[in-house]
Amino acid sequence: AAATIPVFHAPELGASGTIQTHRIIEAAREHGLSHFDTRGLNEVVILRAARTISVAELEQAVTEAAARHLGLNNPDDVSIRFDRDVRALYVEPNAVEAPRVTRFYFDPYSQRFEGIAEVPGSLALRKRPVRLSGTLVETAEIVLPARALPRGEIIRASDIVVERRPRAEIASDALTNPASAIGQAARRALRAGQSLRPSDLMKPDLVGRNDMVTILFEAPGITLTARGKALTAGAEGETVSVLNPQSKRVLQAVVAGPGLVTANRAATITADATGGMK
Repeated sequence: AAATIPVFHAPELGASGTIQTHRIIEAAREHGLSHFDTRGLNEVVILRAARTISVAELEQAVTEAAARHLGLNNPDDVSIRFDRDVRALYVEPNAVEAPRVTRFYFDPYSQRFEGIAEVPGSLALRKRPVRLSGTLVETAEIVLPARALPRGEIIRASDIVVERRPRAEIASDALTNPASAIGQAARRALRAGQSLRPSDLMKPDLVGRNDMVTILFEAPGITLTARGKALTAGAEGETVSVLNPQSKRVLQAVVAGPGLVTANRAATITADATGGMK
């Protein structure tokens, strides 16, 4: 009948406490109990069951609240730093829902935030609210060279990395998709770790200066080819100057592939008239 009568203050959630056996006997006698079998025990250790809310869960709750506040789709676009060392929280074992941050406030000028940590069903947090505060920075992923790249080098997947940087430090045209850089060439020497922009890249040269190339002319029912020497370098679709070694004439041709250029009709006829293309 006396089993539900509290006689000692319980430890905090997740904490333990020690009670000497004689104190338990004294408390029980005050409620009419007189016969005890301590079985030789001198003390009793009590551990109050609790569910642990980790610091990582609290960070996630803050970033989700910040993302909603800022209208962002991805909580990963928010980086936070607490004002002080934030410790794990302990709530009742039956409070199983994820923590959340309510009464969230953010000052975009100072980049400071404040909020109250809550776990639905936790009476302990309702009685003793936990305030979280710190600084918040909106971030974004950008593409960076993983190493120094000389001008003209073709960029491969292993040459770039994707990192998060504060959005305020990122240029509006910075590349965010690695596919936009892979296969392109460096327009200028690039440093490792600098953000990449479209102006830093160009199509890779498929024809180099002084390369021997195949000159191709196609017309209905006829295809003519000849060897030539590129006087200028060019990427696919660019116009380069090509010397026909036989005629010694220079013609303009469009780069069609590695070592391959296509000449227009007028240029080909001129070259052919001097014995250049057969």
